[in-house]
Amino acid sequence: MIDFSLIETLRWQPDEGFTRLRLHLARLSRSARRLGFPQPTDAEAKLEATVAGAAGSLRIRLTFDAQGHIEVTRATFVPLGKDTVWTVRLAETRLDSSDRLLRVKTTHRAVYEAARAEYAPAEADEVILLNERGEVCEGTITSIFLDDGTGILRTPPISCGLLAGVLRTELICRRQARVGRITLADLDAGTLYIGNSLRGLIRANLVRS
Repeated sequence: MIDFSLIETLRWQPDEGFTRLRLHLARLSRSARRLGFPQPTDAEAKLEATVAGAAGSLRIRLTFDAQGHIEVTRATFVPLGKDTVWTVRLAETRLDSSDRLLRVKTTHRAVYEAARAEYAPAEADEVILLNERGEVCEGTITSIFLDDGTGILRTPPISCGLLAGVLRTELICRRQARVGRITLADLDAGTLYIGNSLRGLIRANLVRS
């Protein structure tokens, strides 16, 4: 029995609407198909109903379960400043690149919660996970991007064991990012960015403990 739901976390702006809505809906539909869930045909309508009358920036969370039930909640969202730099650290917790569930966004988040719990909130804004081969995969809530001096950001391939993030997909489609494996040595040599669809691209400072 499937005991988890699919998740999409979106940003909504009163003057712009939903950020990257089409990519979010496409990922939700693709994930549902892979897992044998029904298609979320009324997801967009429920999202629009949730933001009706809103006047400020919102964080929208949609969950979709194996029975086809959709739940949408909203919360006030404060966007990050353009000069924000996050402190990130490395987790001892490892991802298993053969775990295909890592490639879809679900409420089954034990491995990410374990990694996040390795550091107090004051010690790290985000925690990066590696796979069993020591390859860089993703953060607990973000995709990883490396400026290696080529002019195009590098981001790890899905085969390393990670989520196809919506921001990641957009940057690849725009040819602002390309897929390529990232090692710890690469992180030390390049400029690190992390990001997701809710918060956008964030400059990151990796602290080795």
